[in-house]
Amino acid sequence: MAWDFSTEPEFQQKLDWMTAFVREEIRPLETLELTWPQLLTAIAPLQQQVKAQQLWAAHLDPELGGQGYGQVKLGLMHEILGSSPLGPIVFGCQAPDSGNAEILAAVGTDEQKRRWLDPLLAGEKYSAFALTEPDNAGADPTNLQTTAVRDGDDWVLDGDKWFISNASTADFVIVVAVTDPDAERHRRASQFIVPIDAPGLEVVRDIASMENPSPRENTYGSHCEVTLRDVRVGADALLGNSGDGFLIAQKRLGPGRIHHCMRWIGQANRAFDMMCERATYRFAHGSVLGEKQTVRNWIADSAAEMQALRLMTLQAAWVIDTQGTKAARKEIAMIKYFGAKILHDVIDRAVQTHGSLGYSSDLPLDFMYRAARAARLYDGPDEVHRDTVAKLILRGYEAPTDRIPTEHVPTRRRAAQERYAALFDEILASV
Repeated sequence: MAWDFSTEPEFQQKLDWMTAFVREEIRPLETLELTWPQLLTAIAPLQQQVKAQQLWAAHLDPELGGQGYGQVKLGLMHEILGSSPLGPIVFGCQAPDSGNAEILAAVGTDEQKRRWLDPLLAGEKYSAFALTEPDNAGADPTNLQTTAVRDGDDWVLDGDKWFISNASTADFVIVVAVTDPDAERHRRASQFIVPIDAPGLEVVRDIASMENPSPRENTYGSHCEVTLRDVRVGADALLGNSGDGFLIAQKRLGPGRIHHCMRWIGQANRAFDMMCERATYRFAHGSVLGEKQTVRNWIADSAAEMQALRLMTLQAAWVIDTQGTKAARKEIAMIKYFGAKILHDVIDRAVQTHGSLGYSSDLPLDFMYRAARAARLYDGPDEVHRDTVAKLILRGYEAPTDRIPTEHVPTRRRAAQERYAALFDEILASV
């Protein structure tokens, strides 16, 4: 087993370019309240620069227009992009489009790729992924109620979805629906490509949330309520085989969580920079904040926790690259809940360091803080991931056959006395 913490000089140059590009070209756009059409116009020339640097849609294989980077390199990239909510879309690797592109690339037919994947990769179309439902726990998607019923050569979809990210700006939606309610629980559902203008599909509203209490219609980053009423699609809308819905979904979840965590590190680092800067000049009770033990503790703890999360996440990415997603299941689940906590804690300390300024909207910390709360829910709540980690760890242990703890000292002492009896006899004889 080889461990290598180095980055090739050529790739490091790309990371350095990305760092400056995000800071100088992308972050300024955050301060403008752009509509979706305005945002697309503003980022178009930036996307061309990214393509010129051969960094566009880097998560995909070269034959699909990507770079074929493994998860470690993608993780390092997402750490930089995550410092801005607009970073991923400028680089063509934003959720949910990146995951949808991976699905289409993996199981899409040639015609599905031509109609949906190619324009998605080119930045000409955008998409949404409709899984979550208002009346079912997102942590257990096997309880889905949205149905897809066969009618001749067509499928007819009915159901309610919500918190469907970017549905109000999407050109098509990948909908997860039950096709065989009597099948084994992980074989009940399938996935369908549904155009956003399909009759019977309605984007009801942009849902107000902690992250965005007063959402504006038709803006990037929305979370929407979507209804499907007798939505008819052809047989060519089915992704993969009937009953493969959950199997297909797994293709996007593992790597997606790596990208989530690395983006969280980028956000936490941005909050950390604001906290440290504040500590150098804010004067209170006789000295600047950077001379206060509590603030120094916050800085030290934040630095250590971010470093721990970074190494854990890159190690999980390394396992995926070398052994596959399934082998990294424990590592992925661990960084998911640990990363959500670190993101929240670092931003919270930065807010506290800034006082009323941090609480105001004059800094991005208020939005970052509200958005960070959702990290404990994305891709499954923390509690589910903790449970997964514990179950996987416990598989490596067995109850002692005699019900006596392995480290029970009296039992170990008796065993040691028996094992070394001859040695003790020699020692006693030599005295």
